[in-house]
Amino acid sequence: MIILVMKNRRKSSISIKMFISELGEDFSDHIKEKLMHLDARTFLTRKEFENRLDIKHVEHQKYDGNGVANENDSSKSKKEYVYGELEVVEGVLYLSEKCLENKDFVQAPGVSNIYESLVSDDVIVDNGKNLKKLDDKNIDYVVDSILDICPEVSQKYIDIVKGMVDRSNNR
Repeated sequence: MIILVMKNRRKSSISIKMFISELGEDFSDHIKEKLMHLDARTFLTRKEFENRLDIKHVEHQKYDGNGVANENDSSKSKKEYVYGELEVVEGVLYLSEKCLENKDFVQAPGVSNIYESLVSDDVIVDNGKNLKKLDDKNIDYVVDSILDICPEVSQKYIDIVKGMVDRSNNR
């Protein structure tokens, strides 16, 4: 007799809305509302830990070493920016000091400044990462700062999404 067991795997890429639904049960209404401001421009990815998620731009723009995005240049040295890393520990939301960095991704300029400027008495280390607690007092600063460094979506992207929604509504 063969018994198949499937692990309950969570999606590796999720929206802010899904993140709140999945891990934000204990977040205040203000934190949930403020996080939703990131939803139009960003999505979240996770690899090793289901409660640690990197903030990425929905258009997957790649940048050269000078922070210049160029769609026409397919150079392998270009990397996609990560705009922060969120982690939920025992129902509490934290911002990580460092983001995912590898051959494809690099921490966006300004992310270190957000973490360093964050005043929080509640700092923990989880799985090798320094984390500062996000709460109703500092969530506005963090989200607004991420939006300052994360580009708006392009008109081309807006047109594509609008076309998809229109086709979906015409079914």
